[in-house]
Amino acid sequence: MINAQMVNALSVDVEDWFQVGAFERTIDRRDWDGLECRVERNVDAVLGLFAEGGVKATFFSLGWVAERFPAAIRRIVEAGHELASHGYDHQRVFTFTPDQFRADLRKARDLLEQAGGVAVSGYRAPSFSIDARTPWAHEILAEEGYAYSSSVVPVVHDHYGWPEAPRFAFHPVRGSDLVELPVTTARLAGRTLAAGGGGFFRLLPYGFSRWAVRQVNGRDRRPAIIYFHPWEIDTGQPRVAGAPLRSRIRHYTNIGVMAPKLRRLIRDFRWERIDRLVAGQKEAAPCWPTP
Repeated sequence: MINAQMVNALSVDVEDWFQVGAFERTIDRRDWDGLECRVERNVDAVLGLFAEGGVKATFFSLGWVAERFPAAIRRIVEAGHELASHGYDHQRVFTFTPDQFRADLRKARDLLEQAGGVAVSGYRAPSFSIDARTPWAHEILAEEGYAYSSSVVPVVHDHYGWPEAPRFAFHPVRGSDLVELPVTTARLAGRTLAAGGGGFFRLLPYGFSRWAVRQVNGRDRRPAIIYFHPWEIDTGQPRVAGAPLRSRIRHYTNIGVMAPKLRRLIRDFRWERIDRLVAGQKEAAPCWPTP
């Protein structure tokens, strides 16, 4: 049974079709400005879908996008959604030194705040790339004044994952109010399964995602945190023929059914911006890792 009282968090990782992890070894980032940009039209399509469903969400945007399409960023804010950071140009956190990470955070936040005219207090690492290799990342986020991060997926995966991390909100820096809000996972037969959206939502039957959200809302009594990308509803995007078959399958499969599935998800559960759920998660969140 759906927990009608539970409010969940819906989020969008704002990046274009050529900026995804699946194509990072196929498309050189030096070529990005010469490619067809579709992110602005896709953001507008997402805004329309949310307006139709009467929901508010959090948009984790690249600074690269804000730099080139500030009007799209303003429309996100004007529609009442939260603007948050996805870093500057989708470089994974574990590829940075601590100083480079801090510089990336500052550059992206400056561009986003200039475009949106609002303060940015939330962060999501590109490709969920805060993990055991980056013990300094949360400390830098806290020092830079972020209220929360949603950058951890506590699963085993070939592109990301920190399986030892808690499944739900935790304080990653002792003595700081910074809270990490991992994206949603579900438990089945003793295993933790990725169920927070993105490719899993698009590739698997809708019933799996509905079951996962119900489990988290009911048994765990926690809000779900779900994400997707604007390019996932864009059936007209270019095809990258030179990419590995596995990457092409992950990227293009079921794009045509994504929008209808999102409409079902919006209809079946209650949704809100992440920043409006943070306060309720902080008090009970444990410190992790423990000394």
